[in-house]
Amino acid sequence: MDKLKMLPDEKLVALYAEGNNNAFDILLNRHKNSLYSYIYYIVRNPEIAEDLFQETFVKVIYTIKQGRYVENGKFKAWITRIAHNLIIDGFRQEKNENTISNGDAGIDLFNDIRLCEKTIEDQIVVHQVLQDIKRLITFLPDSQREVLVMRYYQNLSFKEIADKTGVSINTALGRMRYAILNMRRLAQEHKIELAV
Repeated sequence: MDKLKMLPDEKLVALYAEGNNNAFDILLNRHKNSLYSYIYYIVRNPEIAEDLFQETFVKVIYTIKQGRYVENGKFKAWITRIAHNLIIDGFRQEKNENTISNGDAGIDLFNDIRLCEKTIEDQIVVHQVLQDIKRLITFLPDSQREVLVMRYYQNLSFKEIADKTGVSINTALGRMRYAILNMRRLAQEHKIELAV
């Protein structure tokens, strides 16, 4: 582990892509303070900063594991750019949620059925989807089910999940990723539509 700490970011990324989770833990520890500080400096809210920090590293994991990371010797700049884009997306979403306009949009926002209260049929469909999801969760391995329940039903952060389960944040993120992939696979196999 000490030898890994001496390696540059790019080498650690390559090792992580090959399956060395310790390499990712070192990357995370090496950059977590500066990245979190950068995010917090912009959003000025510790809860939002924590969520954006975690979302940044989820994107980092997906990109590296999918082989889409382009090595250019600027790992820190790359993760900062991901965080920056997520911050901008968050601001845009917040702005859109707080804006109500019925002007020249070409859509009558105040008479749009999609924006009306749900019908009984809608409620039945939502209930059925939730039941299907609960059933799919029971087929997951225990470690994946545990992380998924903690994240979505108990609303815990990945750091809290890692602390409670005694694993690294990277392992908790990985378990969540595999839980979602397994649920998608199970839904396809059983022809279950999860979209509401």
